[in-house]
Amino acid sequence: MRALISPCVLLIASTGAALAHGDAPDGAGASWTFDPWIVVPLTAVGVLYGLGSIILARRARSCSMGARRVAFWCGWLTLAAALVSPLHWLGEHLFTFHMIEHEILMAIAAPLIVAARPLGTLLWALPRGLRRWSGRVLNRPVMRGTWSWLVRGGNATLLHGLAIWVWHVPALFDAAVDQVALHRLQHLSFFGTAVLFWWAVLWRSEAGAAAWHVVITMLHTSVLGALMALAPRVLYVAQTATAAAWGLTPLEDQQLAGLIMWVPAGTIYAGTALALIALWIRNSGRKARQAHVLNAV
Repeated sequence: MRALISPCVLLIASTGAALAHGDAPDGAGASWTFDPWIVVPLTAVGVLYGLGSIILARRARSCSMGARRVAFWCGWLTLAAALVSPLHWLGEHLFTFHMIEHEILMAIAAPLIVAARPLGTLLWALPRGLRRWSGRVLNRPVMRGTWSWLVRGGNATLLHGLAIWVWHVPALFDAAVDQVALHRLQHLSFFGTAVLFWWAVLWRSEAGAAAWHVVITMLHTSVLGALMALAPRVLYVAQTATAAAWGLTPLEDQQLAGLIMWVPAGTIYAGTALALIALWIRNSGRKARQAHVLNAV
């Protein structure tokens, strides 16, 4: 756990003006962003997961690529693409692409990685002594209790919602455009609370309750997106300052960003909610049939 927390603390605390939004020259082509405080943790997690997968495959004498490993690598690659690829550079210049980056973090990368449940595989990459010590620390009552509270459906949904709404306060969002530490904290908040939210949805809550949490998230993010898309004036001045270089007015850039949060992201949540509702109905029908059989006997 300490090995994962320390890079996150350094990631937030470190400053690097050259990597702030808007610092790249507008005339330059879209480029990859090799921020060491992003690349190093991503690479470390990828290497650890790869080593852990190899060790577990040898112990099981199987080289098959399970569904969870596929989910992890899809999530890891998506996360890396959002934070390192030219999409990140574009997000520094257009609010529209910045919103796409955020939605990838929260609605695609986070659920894929959560679906993989990668912690066990990551621990197997550690030396035996460190692995056992980490297991003891993670199984302490205070750690288990804290995690259990964080991934409780209502708590996780509230924390994720707060992170989204607080960071989209125009003054704070614009501050993150110019301050690298705030920018990193913003992304970490979005991704971290999304992990808690999707863990509650996929692994903690019953299908019916999980669908309700997803619907709530869909509704409040759609409202936020609509507010941005329908606002009569520019709310995010710093974020939309370079929109003219891309053939858009600042208001048009803000409107497109709002539409992305409102419609495409809302569609992801809606699809997930429908799948969970279908699963809930199927499970309810199965329980009803089992109860009928027991009563008949």
